[in-house]
Amino acid sequence: MVFDTHAHMNDRAFDADRDALMASLPAQGVGLLMNAGCSLASTIECIALAEKYDFAYASAGSHPDAADEVCDAVLEEYKKLCKLHPKVRAIGEIGLDYHYEDIPRDLQKKAFIAQMELARELGLPVIVHEREAHQDGMEIVRQFPEVQGVFHCYSGSAEMAKQLVDLGWYIGFTGVLTFKNAKKAIETAQAIPLDRIVIETDCPYMSPEPYRGRRNDPSRVIFVADKLAEIRGISPEEARKATYENGKRLYRIY
Repeated sequence: MVFDTHAHMNDRAFDADRDALMASLPAQGVGLLMNAGCSLASTIECIALAEKYDFAYASAGSHPDAADEVCDAVLEEYKKLCKLHPKVRAIGEIGLDYHYEDIPRDLQKKAFIAQMELARELGLPVIVHEREAHQDGMEIVRQFPEVQGVFHCYSGSAEMAKQLVDLGWYIGFTGVLTFKNAKKAIETAQAIPLDRIVIETDCPYMSPEPYRGRRNDPSRVIFVADKLAEIRGISPEEARKATYENGKRLYRIY
């Protein structure tokens, strides 16, 4: 079995076949699935999927692209949803994204800090989206030593990943790990302890080889596990089992 620790099955890309695909996943070896919220609206959708499927869980949070929605009222709503729904196991995905900068950096940082504070208050792990904002991301993380979680779709250096692991964090790898030009991701996957690695699809994005460029789905997380096994020099079964248990530990699924 494998654990897709970060998916977006509520995305419009799945509107035509979402239920059929979700129902098929256990038979395809997907034992657990985390659907990550990106806004208040998507969080509610992710919770609905978690309540419909036993193997699915949800997170609650506003992505940096939705940082402008974060206010006291939205934070209070996230707090209520986390307390009301036991299958909400993390705050996220939250963080910083400086690639397009549609949302001002200061606003992104404010929203990130506010949601880290919420995670600290609720005692929940966080799912961090960090893109081209390594220094600011690490600076904020270090302000919250009580909060751990995962840097999903990790794009930083191996050295930064080691620093995060030392702080108690997990590192998430997507289908990018299978790409021919994935030198940095491969170096990171080799450099950090196996017990701090989780795998994900980030579907419908980041489809692994040989499906690159097509719609991704949780069944393809197995390709990430098998590439990790190749990189680490272990069996596919060991990679799948290790990342499955790591994901359970990250999201406190017992």
